[in-house]
Amino acid sequence: MERIMGVINLGNEKDSLGDLTKHRCQASVPFGGRYRLVDFTLSNFVKSGVRNVGVFARNYYRSLLDHLGSGKEWDLDRQKDGLFIMPYYSNESYKGDIQHFYDNLPYFERSKEEYILVTQGSIVWNIDFRHVFEEHKKQGADITLIYKDYIQEEKAVYHTLDVDENERVQAVDLEKIVNQGDNVFLNTYLMKKSLFIDLMKETYEQGNYDFFTDAIRTNLESYHVQGFHFKGYMPFIHSVESFYNHSMNLLDENVLQQLFYNHGFIYTKVNHGPPAKYLQSSQVVNSLIANGCSIAGTVENSILFRGVKVHKGAIIRNSIIMQKGEIGEGALLENVILDKDVKVSKDRILKGDEIPTVFAKSSHL
Repeated sequence: MERIMGVINLGNEKDSLGDLTKHRCQASVPFGGRYRLVDFTLSNFVKSGVRNVGVFARNYYRSLLDHLGSGKEWDLDRQKDGLFIMPYYSNESYKGDIQHFYDNLPYFERSKEEYILVTQGSIVWNIDFRHVFEEHKKQGADITLIYKDYIQEEKAVYHTLDVDENERVQAVDLEKIVNQGDNVFLNTYLMKKSLFIDLMKETYEQGNYDFFTDAIRTNLESYHVQGFHFKGYMPFIHSVESFYNHSMNLLDENVLQQLFYNHGFIYTKVNHGPPAKYLQSSQVVNSLIANGCSIAGTVENSILFRGVKVHKGAIIRNSIIMQKGEIGEGALLENVILDKDVKVSKDRILKGDEIPTVFAKSSHL
């Protein structure tokens, strides 16, 4: 797919994960023991043959830049094309993604790709975008919008699409409280780059700044806008509760297989730490344990990220412990999420309710 350039648009993403997005954008939130949410988008691009990827970052992107580096782990550290990072730098307050795109117009104009695929950085899915491209050409579409049927019980707010029997988009509902079965737009669209630039300039000159709302939605009757129904596994993460629940679902090996292996691997930043160490006093049941962990206590139905230390007598149940956490001797943790570098003192008890309690990065408890 050398004909397509990829854009990860972080400008319109909602930071809906509470303390987990207090000091980082949602795309850089850790997930699944050793990944970040953005790893899924980058991996999907690369395995689909996209070799020119631009990341349009807006707020709290320091940890994102540290994670992405040169793009080496995704084979994007290239002399030709590769990974480009465009932080928002305008003196004006942020109005919308079109302004950010327009400020970097030379990036689009100089690229040699014919098509452009724009998506978010916090969608957890495993997709081959070549199938989207093939369907786009087959249908003779001007614009293709990717959507997913909503299958969760938890109420949430998303843009939705109304499509006919031929998957052509007839209408768009903005910021709708969705029900099961609604077609949720995944903020992912494909079109020719020349059309993208024309719509960007036209909409910007009209004083409008949201590409999907002002450039695509208002032109449904002017262009052939096609829907593409993604039918694979994809959790909707829009709250701490949904983040926790879908993280816990990874303890099901069938979910793990669908998400990380069925359509190619998901890549992440390499860490050359030692394997996890299980001491004689340790007991581990139905858990994901990343490399570099040292476990002397009990871990049940939990996810431990890289470098976590669990001291003797400590008990962790139904919890997520992120990088370099340390759980003191005799401590008890149930239904909690500990962000990076959290230290829990000896004999401390931390329990969450149905919605897990989040403890902020670098806390000492």
